[in-house]
Amino acid sequence: MKKNQSLLLKVITILIVYFALYYYGGTLGRQILYPVTLFVTFLHEFGHAMGAILTGGHVNALQINTNGSGFTKTTGGNPGIILMGGYIGSAILGNLLFYIGARKQKWAGATLGIVGILMAITAFVWFNSMTSTVILLLFAAGVYALTQYTHWEKEILMFFGLAAVLYIIQDFNVGPSSDLRKYATTLGLFSANVWKYIWLGVVVFISFVNLRVILTRR
Repeated sequence: MKKNQSLLLKVITILIVYFALYYYGGTLGRQILYPVTLFVTFLHEFGHAMGAILTGGHVNALQINTNGSGFTKTTGGNPGIILMGGYIGSAILGNLLFYIGARKQKWAGATLGIVGILMAITAFVWFNSMTSTVILLLFAAGVYALTQYTHWEKEILMFFGLAAVLYIIQDFNVGPSSDLRKYATTLGLFSANVWKYIWLGVVVFISFVNLRVILTRR
């Protein structure tokens, strides 16, 4: 019970800090949350890449831009899964990181290390520009420094995981717009605007279930 209460307090603290920075932090708040923006972009593009690989496709390049945008070039694979991998896939990855930080605390340091390694590998294997490579390598170096010189692995993983999920949910009306248009064209059935709310519903449901498991598990 005490552990669940402690977790609830941490979650509430993360929510307060995130929303305070996002809505009331002004320029300073945006600068502090800038790494979260880049991290969400990485998760989004990495989700596209995983969608291609898991469905037999190939990743040609992955780009992360300084303004928080990005793109992934793929060939082959299942177009529907690849397109969903960006928005829904990044939400799954964010929730997974949040869960590990909250409930699998012994794995927190190793998980951060894996994230850094994946960024470094992506920087070279799916090279598209020096800008993207530098961003990924700097982020990977920062993650490595955090694992080596602090004892905040759990809290860092929880903050980045939960903040990423919140950012993804808030960005539903803008972030996946190009993916949604392509998805609606590829799959049909509904318009991009309808698919937008379906994707949002899936992400909210996954996040709700994850949060419930985290806070109620004994």
